[in-house]
Amino acid sequence: MRVLVTGGAGFIGSAVVRHLIKDKGYEVLNIDNLTYAGTLNSLRPVANSSFHHFLRADIRDQRTIANAFAEFKPNRVMHLAAESHVDRSIEAAQDFIETNVVGTFNMLECARNYWQTLGANDRERFRFLHVSTDEVYGSLKADELFSEKTPYDPSSPYSASKAASDHLAKAWARTYGLPVLVSNCSNNYGPYHFPEKLIPLTILNAIEGKPLSLYGNGQNVRDWLFVEDHARALDLIAANGRVGETYNVGGRNERTNIDVVLRICDILNTLVPSAQPREHLVEFVEDRPGHDIRYAIDATKLEDELGWKALETFESGLEKTIRWYLENEWWWAPLRKDYGGGRLGLPSIGDER
Repeated sequence: MRVLVTGGAGFIGSAVVRHLIKDKGYEVLNIDNLTYAGTLNSLRPVANSSFHHFLRADIRDQRTIANAFAEFKPNRVMHLAAESHVDRSIEAAQDFIETNVVGTFNMLECARNYWQTLGANDRERFRFLHVSTDEVYGSLKADELFSEKTPYDPSSPYSASKAASDHLAKAWARTYGLPVLVSNCSNNYGPYHFPEKLIPLTILNAIEGKPLSLYGNGQNVRDWLFVEDHARALDLIAANGRVGETYNVGGRNERTNIDVVLRICDILNTLVPSAQPREHLVEFVEDRPGHDIRYAIDATKLEDELGWKALETFESGLEKTIRWYLENEWWWAPLRKDYGGGRLGLPSIGDER
């Protein structure tokens, strides 16, 4: 099995690459442009594997991507490359449109052109998995869950760009017959997570005694998914999912943001005691524009059809994650030099800064 993975030096992408090589024995071509959130250090566990091939490239580069298909001859594409941070999308929406929409278009076209050159057996075997987010669905009421039938209602430039890319992927399946599948996941957490998102940022700020900022009143709810559970799900979907279908991936671990932050404090207070309990570092700041109240995934289709189940509870996954950050300063310290965790995503009216 030869798998072309885009965004494989990022958080979720690197977990997928590690899983495919270490656990499945697949040969992987990892295409990543190594923007701020991508680092080859996340691939250290497979860096010396003969099954890992790396190509630094922009997914919008038609010639380079087409050549990669022609030379590597993948049986499968797992497309994860994306700009992914909502706050950054508020400040610089164009980057998200360029990468998430135009880049996905180019990946689909290059895949289609390659797929059409294959013999009948290889055409039948080929799959293109487009990996997306539950944020395309918008916000939920207290008693609802996102299903694969939930209408799209994106709230941020990020989620709008991912919604657009989802629609492109599904259109390429219906119009051209390209064997596409789409996955939409809940919030991921785990090792090798760039420290701009809630959990890794809170862990590192708490370790260093910095303020732990919560948007609004901290009551926004997210469904948390351990990244290695997600990687296993994506492999299952690409291997056994029904062509043209969407599969939602969620951990069934709903938590308010304030509960997540306080639990991180509790665990760190036990593992690395400080003079004062770290709860005193919590502060509430101005809310994010268009901040969705609640996300929650119904993963029944994935569980029933493909037999997937999350192996980590939120408690077990969170403690594993915190211990990983405590033991792997070599990975995150260089990233903290470039991004210290300052607030993003509050442009002034008219974007006057």
